[in-house]
Amino acid sequence: MNEKTTPVTGHSGSGSSFRPAMEPSLWKLSREQARGVRPVQDVPEGAVKDLPSEVLRKISLGLPEISELETIRHFTRLSQLSRGVDTHFYPLGSCTMKYNPKVMDRVPALPGFFDLHPRTDEFAMQGFLGALWDLSELLKEVLGMDAVTLAPAAGAHGELTGILMARSYFRAKGETGRREILVPDSAHGTNPASAAMGGFTVRSVPSNGSGHIDLKALEQALSNQTAMVMMTAPSTLGLFEEELGEVVRRVRSRGALLYMDGANMNAFLGVLRPGDLGFDIVHINTHKTLATPHGGGGPGSGPVGVKAFLEPYLPNPRIVREGKEFRMVDRPESIGSIRSFVGSSGVLLRALAYMRMLGKHGLRRVALYALLNANYLKKKLEDVLPVTGEGLCAHEFVLSAKVLEKEGVRAIDIAKALLDEGYYAPTVYFPLIVPEALMIEPTECESRTTLDGFARDFRRIVERARSSPDELHESPSKTPVGRPDEVRAARDPILTDPLRPSLFPPGNAQNG
Repeated sequence: MNEKTTPVTGHSGSGSSFRPAMEPSLWKLSREQARGVRPVQDVPEGAVKDLPSEVLRKISLGLPEISELETIRHFTRLSQLSRGVDTHFYPLGSCTMKYNPKVMDRVPALPGFFDLHPRTDEFAMQGFLGALWDLSELLKEVLGMDAVTLAPAAGAHGELTGILMARSYFRAKGETGRREILVPDSAHGTNPASAAMGGFTVRSVPSNGSGHIDLKALEQALSNQTAMVMMTAPSTLGLFEEELGEVVRRVRSRGALLYMDGANMNAFLGVLRPGDLGFDIVHINTHKTLATPHGGGGPGSGPVGVKAFLEPYLPNPRIVREGKEFRMVDRPESIGSIRSFVGSSGVLLRALAYMRMLGKHGLRRVALYALLNANYLKKKLEDVLPVTGEGLCAHEFVLSAKVLEKEGVRAIDIAKALLDEGYYAPTVYFPLIVPEALMIEPTECESRTTLDGFARDFRRIVERARSSPDELHESPSKTPVGRPDEVRAARDPILTDPLRPSLFPPGNAQNG
C-alpha cells in the first residue's frame, strides 16, 4: 500500500492529534534463533524420495524467527489497532456486522463436534447429523420453505445453488428456452454475477423515483424466456417493496420463478417468511444473521430454502431422518455436490445454538430492534444529508453526499473522518444507483447512547465538510496508517515486505 501520509508517530494533517506508531512487521522483529517452538521433524527420511522433483521445495521459506512471547505481543498489539464489533460501532451497510454472543463459540468446540473427522461413518456421528437436521427444520420454519440445503459456503454460493436448481427444473419441464434472469438494480451485486456464472443472460430492471422496482419496466422485461427474477429483500436501499404482491403476480403469470436474496434477513427474522410472500427460492447468510462474525476472510454459510416442487434438485448429499436415525443420501435428480461434505459445520452449529438460545420470540425481537434502530438513526440524520427512499426504512438506509460536491467533499471523505471519531466507516459507493452513497446499518445490538453519539459526530463531520473541507481530505489522522494513494496502490502495489527475503527470482511479478 502506498501512503499519502507518513504512518509514524507525529502530528497529523489538522495538527489536532497524534498518529499512533506503526506496529513493526514480524520480519523487523525477527532475530536469529529466537524461536518459541521448534518443530519436530516427523516425516521419515525416505518418504519423499519418490515424489516428482517439481513438487519439492528447493529454497528455504525464510520464515521470521521470533519468540513465543514476542509473537503474542505482536498480534495482541495488532488486534488493539483493529476496528471490529467488539471494539467499535461498525455500521457497515448491507453486511450486518452485529455482535455475536461468545457463548456460541463453545458449541462447535464441544467434543464430538470439534474433533469429528469429516469422513466419519454416518452411524458414528448421529449427534452431529441430528444437530444439522434440527437446524434445517428451524430454517424451514423461519424461511417458510419446504426443504433446505445447508451446503452452500456463503450467500453468493447460495445464489448459484438456487440458479442451478432453477436451470434443472426448467430443463426437466422441457422449457430450455428460459435463458434470462431479471435482476433489479437495487439488488446485491452478486446476483447478476451468480446468474451469469449459472449460464443465464442477465437483464437489469430499473428502480422508480421512490427506489422501488419499476413495475412497468418489469412488465416489459418479462417474457417466455424469463427463468427467474432475483430480488434482494429488503433491497440495498433499505426498502421493502411496496408492491411485492403485484411483482409476484406478474412473475407467476409468465411461468418464471422468484428468488429472494436473504442476506438482509436480519430485518425479517420471526416477522415475515419469504415463502409466505411468494418466493420460490431464498438463501440466508448465517454468517450475517445467525451468530457467526461476518467478514475477515473466515468461513461463511448460505443455506438455501426451496418450495416442494424444487426439493428433488437440492444438492447432494441430503441429511434425512429415518425413524430415530439420520442418514446422508443422494437423490438422482439433484444438481449434484456443490462443495465438500455437508457445509460449514462450525458456522452451522453456531447458528443452531443462536436460534435455540433466542427462540421464536427472541428472533422476532432481533428484527424489531434492527428496524427500530435503523429508523431512529435515519430520523436523526435525514436533515444532515439527503436520504434515498421515502417513508420508513428496513434494517439500513442510504444517504447521499452528492450535495457536498461543490465543497470538493465526497462520501469517502466522510467515511475516513468517521474513523478518527472512533467508528468503523459505513459502506460507501453502494448501491451504485445512489451517487456518493453512504449505506448505514446499525443492527439490533447498539444502544440509543451509541446511536446518539454517532449521529452527533456524523453531523459535526458534515459541518466541517462545509466549513473546512481540506481537513477531511487528510483524514484519518489518528490511525497508524493514513489514507492510501489508491491510484498508485492499484498501479504499483507493494506485494511483499521489503525486509522479507525474496522467494522469487528478480523480475518475477510476485516479488512486488
